[in-house]
Amino acid sequence: MATGLRQPGTRHRSLLERRQELRALDEALARLCDIGGDLPRGRRGGVVAFTGPAGMGKTTLLARARAEAVARGCTVLSGRGGENEQELAFRVLRQLLQPSLAVLDDHERRAFLGSWYDIVAAALGLEATGTARAPDPLGVRDGLDWVMTQLTVRKAPVVMLLDDAHWADLESLGWLASFAPRAEDLPLLIVTAYRPDELPPEADAFRALTERHGERPHSLAPLTEAAVARIVRDRVGESAEDAFCAECWTLTGGSPFETVELAVRLDEAGLTGVRADLATMRGLASAVKGPGLLDRLHRLGGPTVRFAWAVAVLGAPAPPELAATLAVVGAEEGAAATERLRAARILATGTGAGGGLEFVHPLIATAVHRDVPPGLRVGMHNTAAEAVRAAGLGPTAAARHLLEVPCEGKPAAVACLREAAREYLRAGAPEAARRVLVRALQEPPPTEERAALLHELACATFLIDPAATVSHLRDALTEPAVDPGLRASIVFRLAQALAHTDHVAEAAAVAGQEARRAGNARVRLRMQADHFVWSAFRADEPDSAARSRRLARLAEQLPGRRLEERYILGLRAWDAVLRGEPRRTALAFAEEALPGGLSWTSEHQGFEVPVSVALVFMYADQPGRAEELFTQGLAECERKGWRGSHLALGQALFGYIRYRRGSLAEAEDLVRAGLGIADRVAGAVPAQWFAVGILIQTLLARGRVTEARRLADRYRYGEVVPNAVIYPDPRTVHAELLLAEGRHRAAVRVLTEVGEWLDGRAWRNPAWCPWQLHLARAVARTEPGRAVALARDAVGRARDFGAASVIGQALRTEAEVTGGPAALDLYGAAVERLEASPAAYELARALIDHGALLSRNGRVQEAADRLYQGLERAVHCGAEGLAGRARAELSAAGLRPLPLRYAQSDTLTARERRAAELTVRADPPDVIAKELRLTAQGVRQVLSSVYRKLGTDAEGLGRALENAPRPRS
Repeated sequence: MATGLRQPGTRHRSLLERRQELRALDEALARLCDIGGDLPRGRRGGVVAFTGPAGMGKTTLLARARAEAVARGCTVLSGRGGENEQELAFRVLRQLLQPSLAVLDDHERRAFLGSWYDIVAAALGLEATGTARAPDPLGVRDGLDWVMTQLTVRKAPVVMLLDDAHWADLESLGWLASFAPRAEDLPLLIVTAYRPDELPPEADAFRALTERHGERPHSLAPLTEAAVARIVRDRVGESAEDAFCAECWTLTGGSPFETVELAVRLDEAGLTGVRADLATMRGLASAVKGPGLLDRLHRLGGPTVRFAWAVAVLGAPAPPELAATLAVVGAEEGAAATERLRAARILATGTGAGGGLEFVHPLIATAVHRDVPPGLRVGMHNTAAEAVRAAGLGPTAAARHLLEVPCEGKPAAVACLREAAREYLRAGAPEAARRVLVRALQEPPPTEERAALLHELACATFLIDPAATVSHLRDALTEPAVDPGLRASIVFRLAQALAHTDHVAEAAAVAGQEARRAGNARVRLRMQADHFVWSAFRADEPDSAARSRRLARLAEQLPGRRLEERYILGLRAWDAVLRGEPRRTALAFAEEALPGGLSWTSEHQGFEVPVSVALVFMYADQPGRAEELFTQGLAECERKGWRGSHLALGQALFGYIRYRRGSLAEAEDLVRAGLGIADRVAGAVPAQWFAVGILIQTLLARGRVTEARRLADRYRYGEVVPNAVIYPDPRTVHAELLLAEGRHRAAVRVLTEVGEWLDGRAWRNPAWCPWQLHLARAVARTEPGRAVALARDAVGRARDFGAASVIGQALRTEAEVTGGPAALDLYGAAVERLEASPAAYELARALIDHGALLSRNGRVQEAADRLYQGLERAVHCGAEGLAGRARAELSAAGLRPLPLRYAQSDTLTARERRAAELTVRADPPDVIAKELRLTAQGVRQVLSSVYRKLGTDAEGLGRALENAPRPRS
């Protein structure tokens, strides 16, 4: 089955001096179609690339690949770049995929594309039905990967042919470069041809792909004199003289295209290849390309010449009716001109995709397009823009022609270019949108539209050039009489762009100034929210306490019904966490912010506040609730095709929640996924900072210190201090790594600076940043008194916040730095607190520390119980290093590790559910113990398992229990 573009003017014939290339094709097809008996054995795809100057026979090789693939029963997808169509985003991709989708009706297409439909529809040239904000380029690319993979599996084996890749649009090339490495694992062979010297600089990824994937590109050499002689004699007879053939080789330079064309013309002229034919042969050779070709064209008459020009201006495949319109000839004259051009071997016989007209060779198309007088060419492109729009081919097809037309201040042109930009953004092609919007700005637009156009241009450049975004938005704000709603959107985007370019202080200032300026109450509140957001994320905020007081006063005045009000309430909840206010205060404001939902993908509000509100629940010992909100937010991002920095940060922070719950293996997987996305996105440095810090903490918890160091060194983590607030705090995480490496003195310097910074901001919550706990451990040997004071102060701050997990963590550290028998009670208190929290890893640490100290104090039986419990929890957490330490302590105490007593599961047992129900009912512990026939300690352990499984503490247990599945009876 063959779909897509055919290769014009390439009859199946023997290819001379291409044995190596043909062997490479044959071997690649053999691997692709490897069949043993009736079943595929090990179909493997790959990439085969042919390179060389124009006329070296690349298109002929691809035609041979097509014929061989069809003969072997392969599905063939074809595409070809066009010299004058490189501005059309995803043009080549559509050539490759549209034919396979066109055989499906609308219902079948939607069923096939499923949830990806609205994300990839515009890129594929289908009608998108979603009205949501445009997907980001990475989301579109992931969707296209899925589509290509599914098509390959359905239609295997598949051969993809891409000719003239040097002229392919950058969006298609970028997608292909990222997808092609998968071909080896799919029944998909990609065969491409291009002129290496004409690949644009932006196509480096494609060039690198073809040079590193499988074999290096096959560079095609000119034919030898003997091969040219063979082609000539095959046409004019064996009597052609050696001198005649040698002259043919000299004139054609061994170009296969020119040699074949010359041989055809020698045959048509009745020449036999003798010395007397040399002069005629030279004239025929000059007509193959260049001036001779154009002389041949002009001898066909004015209407035919105009028709050829029209085909060149429209680009292949050119609709015949549009070419006739552009050439100002009737349909019959157009048909006649087509036949004359085919007879002259200027247009290819047959028709291309969609019945369009194509030239025999790109060299001819280039020559004909350049032959059009410049003034006339401009007029023809102008007419073509109107004609293709009238023919229903869409604004992007028309915009391509408008880019070739001088600026004339036409409102219709501006409208078309803006519409094309919106279509490109829906297709995930912001660079293409930028091109047409810059051209619209040059037109220029009417004065009253200029601010809106600059805003659209800024939105297009946001992901690819944030600095340009800032410039465009500043220009937009200088325009007169900007609509208040538009102005608010401009300022919002400007603050975002400034923050993303590490100018967080300026972002806060811009939003604050606009808040003071705004006359509309809702706009003012929206700007105040943005000001508070970027102020909170400033690492160098001069007076955090004053800003917190203003935020608190404002939040107390708001009913929280409108979105802008709920964002303020969400910020108030986050600020309460940072400052270490009672967690019930933070939770109350977070709950007030949530009714009605906080979108992660709103065009008018950032996702910083929704993420922060979700994390309030994590820090307040209700991580299960945080996971619910993250699951909803991540699903929203994926539905809308936002698979860039938003998804990267969301995945990483989801991993952070799992880390704090003690699910270390899951945490590592999630954070690595987020970091992988961030690495693919240009400018996603903040997301990398978040992900790397969380991953280092997770690796340290799992006992993999060397791996954590390699990660830190790879990303220069700890060497650079960002201007924005990142969590977990990068310097604190770096100090934690230094402590794990035994570099206490360096850790002390870093943590002392962190403490001064955070205390200066009145951010006192050790749940958010446990710098005091790490510093206490760092100075314990050299300054034991200071260590105890630091730990006790952290315990006090933790109690002020009130989350059991951080209180238990702080008590464990106090016990560690206190040492001796006095630490036993502290460890016991730490365990009791952590049992009332969902922090499984921290509980395992406290149990093992407690057990080790009990053993050293001769209380072996009690030690055994603690160590066994700690080992079991460490294993379930995936904390291999901690589990190893527990085994070592058991061995040192003369005890043998026992088999694990229970399997890891997040589903409540019947006993656990009943204990939870009784606790929610506020039954006293002795009543619960009596009904369950347990001791008080047994009840605590059962409830500890409940809190771990549901991701909550006692206060959030009622809500968590409502959503928990019931155990099977």
